[in-house]
Amino acid sequence: MPRVSIVGTTSWGTTLGIILARKGLKVGLLARTEKEAGEIKSSGAKTNGFPPVEIPGGLSITDDPREVFADSKAVILAVPSQTMRQNIRVIKPFLTKSMLIASAAKGLEIGTKRRMSQVISEEIDPHYRRNVCVLSGPNLAREVLKGLPAATIAAADDPDVSRIMQRLLTTSNLCVFTHTDVIGVELGGALKNIIALGAGMTDGLGYGDNAKAAFMTRGLTEVSALGVALGANPLTFSGLAGLGDLIATCSSTLSRNHYMGVELAKGRSVDEISKSMDGVAEGISTTKVAWELAREMGLEMPITEKIYRVLYDGFGPREAAAQLMSAQVNHELTGRKWKLFSFLTRRKRP
Repeated sequence: MPRVSIVGTTSWGTTLGIILARKGLKVGLLARTEKEAGEIKSSGAKTNGFPPVEIPGGLSITDDPREVFADSKAVILAVPSQTMRQNIRVIKPFLTKSMLIASAAKGLEIGTKRRMSQVISEEIDPHYRRNVCVLSGPNLAREVLKGLPAATIAAADDPDVSRIMQRLLTTSNLCVFTHTDVIGVELGGALKNIIALGAGMTDGLGYGDNAKAAFMTRGLTEVSALGVALGANPLTFSGLAGLGDLIATCSSTLSRNHYMGVELAKGRSVDEISKSMDGVAEGISTTKVAWELAREMGLEMPITEKIYRVLYDGFGPREAAAQLMSAQVNHELTGRKWKLFSFLTRRKRP
């Protein structure tokens, strides 16, 4: 059986390691320290809401990259987006020309505004870049770990790469689809976290399902507009990496970004909430990058702007919601410099 390497003991990284080992693959999980590796091996994988999960025999956990990458067919980087560059620099001496390199992170790098596949491509040998792919979809780790059915996307510029990753990842409970729109799949997974923050605030404020449905729909339109401006296929945002991931992340109490939004609506600070969480709410950093991109490109993104003000300017969630409701609105599918729906503004009326 092929061997798969996973970098990152995040909830998603550990979950992928466990389900692939259950499938019968040999899996190496790279921990940050020997102590961390030992704790996971001795106590099992722990996730909030579920009891500890036993580590399968086919999953080895170590802080030694030489052991993790020996005879590996693919490596999956399941690390926070802001540490992706640091992690790829650590492991790049162990990469080979035949090894697939997948990002399972859903975020954008602060400063460079790069997607994760771009960060990886910048750091690795240019001859390995065709092997880069991305994983994204409505994949709440705790449900996947429990064995509940789910679906995800493996996207790569080279269809052969995405098909190989599809075969590696597919299990009896995880259905893997392929895609070639790497930009759209990555942006759908990253930008939906901004909307999930706002959906959590909507729930925290008790605004009801009508308001939440409207917010999610307008948020998806806004995400799609930015995605298309950055080169994505608009249809990608109606699929698993767009609408599917948005629904799961905005609706589930298992979502860290939704939880962050709920707690912000209670008046807690970002720092206070972050310190109390097991894992990272990627929407915090992604909001900053998306807000900067929108300003640079002259895009109208009122939801992103209001979430940014709540996170970084001390704006109150209730005040942000009131401003969104009172804003001047036009046609549902138009916005300043939205290339996706620009035909609507040129259409002649009878």
